[in-house]
Amino acid sequence: MEAVQNEKGQISIHTENIFPIIKKFLYSDHEIFLRELVSNAVDATQKLRQLSSFGEFGGELGDLKVTVSLDEDAKTITVSDNGIGMTADEVKKYINQIAFSGATDFLEKYKDKTDDKGQIIGHFGLGFYSAFMVASTVEIVTKSFRESAEPVRWVCDGSTEFELTAAEKAERGTDIILHIAPDSEEFLSKGRLQSILDKYARFLPVPVEFDGKVVNNTAPIWTKSPSELTDEDYKTFYKELYPMSEEPLFWIHLNVDYPFNLTGILYFPRIKNELRFQREKIQLYSRQVFITDEVKDVVPDFLMMLHGVIDSPDIPLNVSRSFLQADSNVKKINGYITRKVADKLNELFNADRKAFEEKFDDIGLFIKYGILSDEKFWEKAKNFVLLKNTEGVYTTLDEYREKIQANQTDKNETLVILYTSDRKQQHSYIESATRRGYDVLLMDNVIDAHFINALEQKLEKVHFQRVDADSIDKLIDKGLNNESVLSEADQTKLKEVFEQVLDNKMLNVSVEAQPTDELPVTITMPEFMRRMKDMAALSGEQSFYGSLPSSYNVVVNANHPLISKILGEIDADVQKSLVKQLYDLALLSQNMLTGADLTAFVRRTVEKL
Repeated sequence: MEAVQNEKGQISIHTENIFPIIKKFLYSDHEIFLRELVSNAVDATQKLRQLSSFGEFGGELGDLKVTVSLDEDAKTITVSDNGIGMTADEVKKYINQIAFSGATDFLEKYKDKTDDKGQIIGHFGLGFYSAFMVASTVEIVTKSFRESAEPVRWVCDGSTEFELTAAEKAERGTDIILHIAPDSEEFLSKGRLQSILDKYARFLPVPVEFDGKVVNNTAPIWTKSPSELTDEDYKTFYKELYPMSEEPLFWIHLNVDYPFNLTGILYFPRIKNELRFQREKIQLYSRQVFITDEVKDVVPDFLMMLHGVIDSPDIPLNVSRSFLQADSNVKKINGYITRKVADKLNELFNADRKAFEEKFDDIGLFIKYGILSDEKFWEKAKNFVLLKNTEGVYTTLDEYREKIQANQTDKNETLVILYTSDRKQQHSYIESATRRGYDVLLMDNVIDAHFINALEQKLEKVHFQRVDADSIDKLIDKGLNNESVLSEADQTKLKEVFEQVLDNKMLNVSVEAQPTDELPVTITMPEFMRRMKDMAALSGEQSFYGSLPSSYNVVVNANHPLISKILGEIDADVQKSLVKQLYDLALLSQNMLTGADLTAFVRRTVEKL
């Protein structure tokens, strides 16, 4: 093989501005340089292993590895491999020409953009040149695996000029030596480099050595067949990923090779009733190289609270949001994950319903959110989503309809489902409903206001009413009317007394004939208004309903003995006091009596003892 000729030249590029633009565009992601260089080194070792398996390399492979070295005194970082290496011609081809084959298009596409930073490195073969984000000068010392190959040294100071000379190197492979620039000396720290390697190189398939030890797990469990793994393997790996988290509920092992390639493991964490979109919890890899923990669009929105890893070579190392949203493979992966999760949940439900019910307080949030956001998920989830009543009994949608249909169908043949969002606060209303033989669901999940709306749209002739939305006879209107002990004139007079004493335009007073064992006065908020306000509060955004003042109904039970006492009272002050006391009792039952009003109520009550 010919000896290496000393050579100076210019990198084939139409402008000298490429390096400043790389640095400017990728400044916020400058740590990526180490991921790119280590990934390239891993590729070089894997290619050698492949060539050996094809019979094109007959030498000893030895211990294939990548080494990252730091010399704080010399202010250099070196990334070394013992892979295929390069000849002088290959350096000129792969470093000087191909790396910038798309440079002109690159400049045109990105010179005015500020939001696609993550797509630049690697997109036009620029991965190696990410080194210039942190280095003032970059050296390559390399020797090809080919027999009789001469080692070569390439050096560039970040301009378009380079120098190619003969070098001294006994073993095959490549050393990339970065002479760190003054503005990037933060990387001349073992701790800083270790943190970057922990992030990007944690599961690379070739050993990566730094500071005398291997920093990666070359065979993470998602690369293995589920048949090789035990439950303990999955739990141990989860602990490796999330050392501070509780043990997961269960997991799903993903493995598909058509129409795209994808492997991974998704864990269902214990989240109870907290809507926490911790979007950094699922890690996205490409051939075991960490890409990002921003996996929106790859993972369905309702599963963003899952933990775990997804690895797909069909997602390039550098992706932008616009790419993810438009890419057909990403859309297929999203649909596949949705289907796998639905199938797993259905399998768990059918295999051991009792165990499924025990987990439902944790997984119910995923399922309900999935029903809200994905119609395909609803088609499967409607068979295993569970409703829980105030007695702690779980039923499916079909089971619940059958259970309450006879007693909770109104005069319009609509099934009325009663629920509570707060058992303590709405206790008296729940008690009133159960005395009538009605069942009350516990719907205290943070997204239940939206979930209820969705079910009303998806289920035929079903209406949800919170138990304190109206008097019990109006909640389930069967067309039956209780007889009032008061004449119409007395009812009108009673309404006027309450309106005069309460003197609040946001209160709608009505007098109704109810059983004597119901409260003398109840306060309700119309179901529609309260539900809209709840959803506005959950969204955290200002809306028309969220900004409206609260309007309440005050329902006076015409048949209660205390109400007759108010009508029979001649002394106006005593009458006023009775009205105020009964109204405050109604407020108290709804946990709405606070501050000065509560103090005054306590004082009045003590005085009457």
